[in-house]
Order: sequence, then structure tokens, then C-alpha cells
Amino acid sequence: MTNSDYDRSTQHEPEAAEAPAALVVLVGLPASGKTTWYRNHLATTHLHVSKDEMPNVRQKDQSRRALIAAALAQGRSVAVDNTNATPTIRAPLVRLAREHGARVTAVYFPIDTRTAVARNRVREGRSRVPSVAIFTAAKKLVAPSIDEGFDQVIVVPLAPKDPEGGTKGE
Repeated sequence: MTNSDYDRSTQHEPEAAEAPAALVVLVGLPASGKTTWYRNHLATTHLHVSKDEMPNVRQKDQSRRALIAAALAQGRSVAVDNTNATPTIRAPLVRLAREHGARVTAVYFPIDTRTAVARNRVREGRSRVPSVAIFTAAKKLVAPSIDEGFDQVIVVPLAPKDPEGGTKGE
């Protein structure tokens, strides 16, 4: 995928939404820094929706969509923090945002599996995933594109020598 497939935006934070609410779809492998980036950039303005926070929910996709729809209907902005690996997985999220007149942004965290596995090793508790989950997600991962219906795609580069997640200096 070339840079021309991405929005020309180079900033690391979404621009202020023109719509009453915004949907931000975080895209990347486990341990790529999505949750850390959410905490540093969106936690005060966006509801955090993650399947990781729904361990005992049977129909996670349905529950996630209901949470997102309810928040957008109330004019609240939402960040969806999962791997969101493929256009097929992201399409219902884009549709949901459009149904509510919300601006929709993808934030992509490109990372190689070696780095993701190293970062994952320093995680504790439920946030640590089996290494096979990283390799499985990597096989499926497709970088998001404006062509999917996003208003903007932001690429968050990996900070050098930062195995613990996030970027230095945030």
C-alpha cells in the first residue's frame, strides 16, 4: 500500500470533528500501542469501546455495535479499540458512523510481528495475549484506506526503541 492511499494528513491526533460526534477506529496488531494511544489522545473526549472489556459477553460484536450506536445517538464520540484487521470488520463501523452523521477516522498502528511479540512479553494479566494471536492477526491485517469510507486515515509510526507500548515523549 502506498502513501497515496492514505489521507494526506500527517498529524497524530484526529482533527476536531465537524459532526456532533466522531467515531475513531483503531487498527493494528495486539501490542501495537492502540490502547496507550487512546489513553494519551482520546480518553477525555471519546468513549472507549473494546471487546477486551467484555470478557463475559457472548455476542461481543452485537453488544459493541449497540454501545457505539447509543453513544453516537447521544452525540458522544467513540473510539473502537480492537485489532479491526480487515475492511469487512471495519465496514459495519463505518456504516454505523454514517447512520448517525458522525465523522469516522481510522488510526493505523503499523508494527511488525517481532516488535509486537516483544511488547506483548512485558504485558501483564489479561492484556497479555498468546503470541499465536499476534501472528494470526498479522495474516489478516489490511491497512485501512480512505476507499473504505473513512473521512481520514492517520498512521501512527512506531517510536524507536520503545518495547513497552505507546511512543516516547507523550
